[in-house]
Amino acid sequence: MSTEQKILTIEEKVKAIFKKVLDIKPEEIVPGATLDESLGIDSTELVEISVGIKKELNIPLKDNELKKSHSFNEIIGIIKSKGAK
Repeated sequence: MSTEQKILTIEEKVKAIFKKVLDIKPEEIVPGATLDESLGIDSTELVEISVGIKKELNIPLKDNELKKSHSFNEIIGIIKSKGAK
């Protein structure tokens, strides 16, 4: 086992959360398209993604801070504004 660990970017971590919740390939996530438009995401899936982001990145997110009308890039911007690394 290698002692080197790959350091994932915020984008890669969030894509992994999307993949787990939505069962999609990371390349299916289009940066500028809205979640409901490009992925057909529903409210339950959005809650699961929000919880996953809170846990994985250890950041405070309000319950309705992420919206289906947000794009992937907008979500990354929100996460970065919370100080995620």
